[in-house]
Amino acid sequence: MERERLTITLRSDLVDLLDSRIDGYRLRNRSHAIEYYLSRELGGKLSRAVILCGGNGVQLRPFTYELPKALIPVKGRPLLEHTIDMLRDQGIRDIVLTVDYLGDKIEQHFGDGAKFGVKIQYVQLKKPAGTAGSLSAVENVIGTQPFLLLYGDVLASIDYQELIEFHANHKKLVTMAVTSHADPSAAGAVSLRGSKVVSFTEKPKTAGHSRLISAGIFVMEPAIFATLVATKPASLEEMVFPQLVDKGEIVGFVFDAPWYDITTPESYERVLKEWKGQ
Repeated sequence: MERERLTITLRSDLVDLLDSRIDGYRLRNRSHAIEYYLSRELGGKLSRAVILCGGNGVQLRPFTYELPKALIPVKGRPLLEHTIDMLRDQGIRDIVLTVDYLGDKIEQHFGDGAKFGVKIQYVQLKKPAGTAGSLSAVENVIGTQPFLLLYGDVLASIDYQELIEFHANHKKLVTMAVTSHADPSAAGAVSLRGSKVVSFTEKPKTAGHSRLISAGIFVMEPAIFATLVATKPASLEEMVFPQLVDKGEIVGFVFDAPWYDITTPESYERVLKEWKGQ
């Protein structure tokens, strides 16, 4: 990304505060730190998140007999509310929710998003459509700018703006947030060479795969929809991501922070015990 050299004058106390945040990794130096905090405050072109909230939540029964997964309570508030709060606090306030099973309850709780400080638009799916089918359904509301894609049953303390900056710098079709997990067999196992994703295996059945996994959090370019047209696949993980890996179009953003994939009673119990928010 092209940069311009500037000379600026700052208060000495602000310089000291800025220097205290530089760790040589997340913030490399003063210039990087200034650019990082300016981009967080002023924002960029990316202001929209798509959250996939469909699915019957069969593995979470009996919790999901009466509630969709997005509304199961975590620390006294619906799961999805935690994610929306984090998006809002980091400047992402235009949100699209795909819904099917008990989707009316999600809409009743969140409404147009105004009371949560965001704008929410709903895309109603006629039936559970899988990750790729659900993504296809939002094509007409996305426009021409990159967007965040989040899985509604994931809860994570992640710096979305850092992820967005990483995506802008790498200029690929998809940036995949990647975290480590002791058992990759329940998720998508990822292998990296530098930042490039060189292999992706959904729920590997054999040992020896990387302990890095997809976190269910992505930044995508609108051109992603062109990859969904020909075969209308149901699963991004099984039918789309492997092809994009072969084309060198996915990079991995590795983060080390609390992450939960709330799809089973065991994972739900763990998040209830451990979740502390951002």
